[in-house]
Amino acid sequence: MTTDYRKTPEALHGLTDTQYAVTQNDSTEPPFRNEYWNNHEPGIYVDVVSGQPLFSSTDKYDSGTGWPSFTKPIDADAVTTKTDWKLLMPRTEARSSGADSHLGHVFKDGPRHAGGLRYCMNSAALRFVPVAELDEQGYGEYRRLFATTDTTTEEHAS
Repeated sequence: MTTDYRKTPEALHGLTDTQYAVTQNDSTEPPFRNEYWNNHEPGIYVDVVSGQPLFSSTDKYDSGTGWPSFTKPIDADAVTTKTDWKLLMPRTEARSSGADSHLGHVFKDGPRHAGGLRYCMNSAALRFVPVAELDEQGYGEYRRLFATTDTTTEEHAS
């Protein structure tokens, strides 16, 4: 799989109206009425435009906002930020570093134990890849995020 995560005319042509509005025109989808706000399956979330890995379910949490929220990107350089003044107050906009897709915003009200940030994303900017499909979709290197060690013993069971 290529790691050249650029925006292409073909990729843009394949987007739904909502995906296009969110990723290309900086729109926001409605809370609680989007695909991934309540998704609890293990896997990764990639840019719907380029396929760039952006977030892991291991860093996803329920922020109560109605949008998928994460404590950090899957890789530090996957998401770029810039100041957004569209609501006449400064907000931190999150964009994919490869295709420059608008993803959502970053707020400083996330879980303190995980760094205090809340990456509040639009489902329409993301595509979910379940753990069971990581290898076949070319994201096998991210399987390591879901490796678990069974430490259960007879002693712990009692």
